[in-house]
Amino acid sequence: MYKAIVNKKSFDITSSEDGFVVNGKPVAWDLVKVDDGYFHILLEQKSYRAELVKADHATKTFTLKINGKIYTVALKDRFDLLLEKMGMNNTSSGKINSLKAPMPGLIIDLKVKAGDTVKQNDPLLILEAMKMENIIKSPGEGVVKLVKIKKGDSVEKNQVLIEF
Repeated sequence: MYKAIVNKKSFDITSSEDGFVVNGKPVAWDLVKVDDGYFHILLEQKSYRAELVKADHATKTFTLKINGKIYTVALKDRFDLLLEKMGMNNTSSGKINSLKAPMPGLIIDLKVKAGDTVKQNDPLLILEAMKMENIIKSPGEGVVKLVKIKKGDSVEKNQVLIEF
């Protein structure tokens, strides 16, 4: 299950044996890569030219130009949706005291060190859980006081990872 926010409009996306289902409606489309960052799409007997203008994989935000019109797409995978459901979706603002592991997993990369200043949604670390890499972002603003884990550490759910 995915959620795509396209120019502030939300779409629920699931996959099936026949393709994708968007907001409960099956979508039959044909997508062909024309060149790096350029695609041709056939959807409901209409032709579209698509260009990937900008891709920010850390925040899962993409800018597309389709038939000359710009679309901003923010994707949320099942882990983002789970974190949102648990109230850990980075929507809080202001000062933060600590960051806890949202799920058990393995630390595969650290993006900050003690003394770093972080803003809301800055990537802090990458946590591998259930064979998926999850970029854990700052839920608010602060200065990193202590990083309590290192690359390669296994962590448990709710374990304090970083203090601010």
